[in-house]
Amino acid sequence: MLLNLETIPPFYKNYVKQIDESDLLQALRISGHRMQELVHSIPVTKSDFTYAEGKWTIRELLCHMMDAERIFCYRALRFGRNDKTPLSGFEENDYAPQANAAGRSLQKIASEMVHLRASTIDLFESFTPEMLMRKGAANKNEMSVVALGFVIAGHETHHRRILQERYLVAKA
Repeated sequence: MLLNLETIPPFYKNYVKQIDESDLLQALRISGHRMQELVHSIPVTKSDFTYAEGKWTIRELLCHMMDAERIFCYRALRFGRNDKTPLSGFEENDYAPQANAAGRSLQKIASEMVHLRASTIDLFESFTPEMLMRKGAANKNEMSVVALGFVIAGHETHHRRILQERYLVAKA
């Protein structure tokens, strides 16, 4: 299913632009696989590393990614089921400290990410073409189900690049 970038709210366009695949399920599989490769390469000693004052640790960033994926999936489920109730946004900086990132090992987080992505793919595989085109409003932005799927893959790709460029090249 092709996605028209014009239908993506401005805040999310940068995420979606990072995806090369035009097939949503393939995009989800590839981004998940690449993320797993990266997470498994992170030394345990860097779990709590942050590249600058006030930035999340690696574990906090990974937990943020999972929180966002779950929220985007919830939105996709609601919209796919033709629920027209406007949904509120979420404040990622309020969620991150509550994710118990420090109480979870990198190995456990990586495992959870695999299960979450499998569930995400199952959800999007369950949608008919009509369901994928359905739209709803979240945080005062209208978005289609298929767009949310690409946002999930793009959000993950965005943060994978940040991990590579800012966290894993710096000295711990």
